[in-house]
Amino acid sequence: MKEVKINLQFFAEEKTEKATPKKRQDSRKKGQVAKSTDVNTAFILLFVFIFLWLFGGGMVGQALYDFLRHNFQTYLLMDVTARNLEIMFWDIIVQVAVVLLPIMLMAMVAGVFASFIQVGVMFTTEPLKFNLKKIDPIKGAKRIFSARALVELAKSLLKITFVGVVVFVLIWFNLEDVMLISQKSVEIGFAQIATLTAQMGMLVALLLLLLSVPDYIYQRYDNEKQMRMSKKDIKDEHKNMEGDPRIKSKRKQKQMEMAMQRMMQEVPKADVVITNPTHYAVALQYDDQKSDAPVVIAKGVDFVAQKIKSIATEHDVILVENKPLARALYGQTEIGDQVPESLFKAIAEVLAYVYRLKNKQVGK
Repeated sequence: MKEVKINLQFFAEEKTEKATPKKRQDSRKKGQVAKSTDVNTAFILLFVFIFLWLFGGGMVGQALYDFLRHNFQTYLLMDVTARNLEIMFWDIIVQVAVVLLPIMLMAMVAGVFASFIQVGVMFTTEPLKFNLKKIDPIKGAKRIFSARALVELAKSLLKITFVGVVVFVLIWFNLEDVMLISQKSVEIGFAQIATLTAQMGMLVALLLLLLSVPDYIYQRYDNEKQMRMSKKDIKDEHKNMEGDPRIKSKRKQKQMEMAMQRMMQEVPKADVVITNPTHYAVALQYDDQKSDAPVVIAKGVDFVAQKIKSIATEHDVILVENKPLARALYGQTEIGDQVPESLFKAIAEVLAYVYRLKNKQVGK
C-alpha cells in the first residue's frame, strides 16, 4: 500500500500537463519566454550591412575619410602636452561617435524589431534582479554538461562551418580583384574592400537568419517543456486563484446576504404569502400580462420565513396558512419560477380567496 501511494504521488508530481494561462502570464512577467538570440544576431547583422551598403559610401565613408584626414593633418603637427592630449582625446571621441552613432542606432532598431516579432511588447526587470541561484556552482556545472549545452555547442559549430564556407566561396570568386587591390589607389581599394565586406555581411546575415528558424522552433519547444506543470501544480494553482477558504466563505456569505436583501425587497409586491405557518413561507405574485401562472418571488424556512411574514404584514400582504401547499411550493420551485401545473388548482383556490378578501376590504 505504501508503494502504491509513493507511485501515485510520483505521477501526480510528474510534469506532464501543458502550462495554464496563469502560468504563462507569470512566466512572461519574469522574462521567461521563447526567444532565440540567433534571430536577434541575424537581424542586427542584416540591418547594419544593408545600411552600410546603401549609405556607407556617402555617409559613413565620408565621415571616416574626414576623420582620418583631420588626424593626419592636425594631430601629427601638435606638440605632445597634457592639454593637447586632452583636446585630441575628446575630439577623437566626438568624431568616432559621429561615425558609429548611425550604425549603433540601426543595430538597436534591428534588435528591438527582432525581439518584438518573437515575444511582442514586453518590459520586465525581473531578470536583472540579484539571485544567488544563478552563481550556484553545482547548478552551473549541470548547465554546462546538460543536453541544452550540447545543443548550443552543435549550433555554434554548425554556424562557424557555414559562415566559413560562405566567406571562403565569396573570396574565392573575387580572388583576382582581392589580389590586385595593392596595385590600386587608396580610394578604389577601400571601396572594393568595403563592397566585399558588405556582401559578406549580408550573405552571412541571411545564412544566420535561415539557421535561426529551427533554433527558434527549438527554443519554443524547450520553453514549453520547462513550463510544463504537474497535476498537483494545477490543483494548487486553482486553490490559490480561489483564495483562502475563509475569504471564500465570507465572500459567499456576503453574496447570500445581498441575494436575501433583494428577495426581501420583492415581498411587498406579492399578492399572497403561503405559510406553514411557522417553518415555511412562500410569496407569490400574479400578473396575467407578464406570465400565465403565479411566480415565486420569495421563499424561506425558519428565520427567513418569519422575516418574510413580518415584511408581508407590514405592507398588508395577505398571509394564507396551508401546510401541504407551502411545503410543496418550497420544495418544487425556485425564486423566479412559475408554480408547477400540478399545484394550479390549489393556487387558484388561494388566489380566489385572496381576491374575495381584498374586494371585501375595498367595499368597507
